[in-house]
Amino acid sequence: MIEVTAVQAVPDFRLVLTFNTGERRRFDMRPYLHYPVFRRLENPAFFDLARVDYGTVTWPGEIDIAPETLYEHAIPIETALSLAPAAGEQPTEAPCRGVGR
Repeated sequence: MIEVTAVQAVPDFRLVLTFNTGERRRFDMRPYLHYPVFRRLENPAFFDLARVDYGTVTWPGEIDIAPETLYEHAIPIETALSLAPAAGEQPTEAPCRGVGR
């Protein structure tokens, strides 16, 4: 069972995650912010309150996202660095397939 062991909120509503597999991945929350459950995360100061609880990322107010969603839609850190958009280039968004647990 995949679990998050560490989280760091970084600019542009991204999370740097460490999983119980030892992998580090980057997850982009922007495609999820339009869902009502995640609207409070549009506030960068509130987004920065991300923490690990019960093997996944949580925020105050019982906001969380399934660790499987985080793992499946996150990009390994090495890959994420090589896929970073060039200056002035707009990042592409992956389709959203699932939210919550």
